[in-house]
Amino acid sequence: MATATQSDTVGFYFDNSYLQLPTIFYQKQQPSPVKNPKLVLFNESLAIELGLNADVLKNQGAQCLAGNLLFNNSEPIAQAYAGHQFGHFNRLGDGRAILLGEHITPNNQRFDIQLKGAGRTPYSRSGDGRAALAPMLREYIISEAMHALGIATTRSLAVTTTGETVYRDAAYSGAVLTRVAASHIRVGTFQFAAANQNQVQLKALADYTIHRHFPETAVADHPYLDLLKRVIDLQASLIAKWMQVGFIHGVMNTDNMSICGETIDYGPCAFMNGYHPETVFSSIDTNGRYAFGNQPNIAHWNLIRLAESLVPLIHESEEQAISMVTECLHEYPNQFFAYWLACMRKKLGIFNEEEGDIKLVEDLLMHMQKNQADFTNTFRSLSDDAVQNSAFYQDAGFKNWLSLWKARLSRQNETFADSIPLMQSANPKVIPRNHLVEAALSAATDRNDLILFNELLMVVSKPYANIAHDAKYTQVPEPLFDAQYKTFCGT
Repeated sequence: MATATQSDTVGFYFDNSYLQLPTIFYQKQQPSPVKNPKLVLFNESLAIELGLNADVLKNQGAQCLAGNLLFNNSEPIAQAYAGHQFGHFNRLGDGRAILLGEHITPNNQRFDIQLKGAGRTPYSRSGDGRAALAPMLREYIISEAMHALGIATTRSLAVTTTGETVYRDAAYSGAVLTRVAASHIRVGTFQFAAANQNQVQLKALADYTIHRHFPETAVADHPYLDLLKRVIDLQASLIAKWMQVGFIHGVMNTDNMSICGETIDYGPCAFMNGYHPETVFSSIDTNGRYAFGNQPNIAHWNLIRLAESLVPLIHESEEQAISMVTECLHEYPNQFFAYWLACMRKKLGIFNEEEGDIKLVEDLLMHMQKNQADFTNTFRSLSDDAVQNSAFYQDAGFKNWLSLWKARLSRQNETFADSIPLMQSANPKVIPRNHLVEAALSAATDRNDLILFNELLMVVSKPYANIAHDAKYTQVPEPLFDAQYKTFCGT
């Protein structure tokens, strides 16, 4: 494959440290060229953060971002991993994603640069390795919205159409997403290593992960146990933030759980409107395994799978190793609860701690569920008393809750005026509501019109700002929409 001459001025600097791992963890794989690449979305601010020449990349980078040409020093690979998919273990790998390499920024940060939809790999099985435009646009807008919400996530640098057709249940326009991640090491990567029953390979992966993400644990008495502790803490914090904004990942398989604590793999993801912990939109989650309220417990289940994989490295005595990891895993519920309650106190404008705060939060959620109150709008309205204008305000139980909440605020040193900015920093005014995302995707794919998409992207890029948006961005869809709405792994 040719090397792109323009890459000399783009600013990518690839180091490719993943190639130091045993070859069982990857296979070298060139992207498959496409017919007519065209850059349709480009994240200029992210490009600048990465130290890239945004103008050159935007104007000349379509061939590279579609996989037709390679940037200098790129050594593309497809990564191998395994995973429990809806509780069932499978050997997997990058079936349609190709890692170009690890870009080192001017301030010495390391990021994976991956092309999603770049063609078949040794792990594609019966798949074609391609991606349709709508799913790539969805990942772009949701991942960038999550970043703006302050939630750790992979990022989207670009979407490039291919000029080719992708066949699924129908014919769709093909596209490639350029994804940026701290790494693509997953819980499933460790499961893959453990399943091979080769401790040398498992240790190599663990040592690499520690060196790349948690170097301070390398000098600990039990570095692999400390690795587990760090991942547990990161996941507890991440899931608490998901729960803070009503985000439903939709497919929390272990291969979709990043070791470094980023939200990864936006498939059947969605945001909740009316509050209900059993909310599910994924078409394949028929039993509600990954429902909104189940996410903390599923993260715990996934972490247990990681701990099982690490047991051979924790201690030479299996019994002792299991005891050590069990103790760590028992701490996860407390860690998650602490992060979650801290988030909820901010959402309610509470600066200090009282024992009754958990009941205050739970009672509010109970009233919201009873009245099918909108999750985002209800919390945001508390900071400006707009909740008095909602039908929810007519509920006597909720009126009583408001009195108890205001009494709680009166018992702290800060005034309500002090609480307002705290609440507004934790309660987004806008989210990428499902019906708005679908409308934007339909316009983009059916009419080649990205106006709605770009408008929505601009709005959700400042979710906490007190901006007077068009009312459509805060309006709740008709109840029938949520009742019928389904997302798919390909969406």
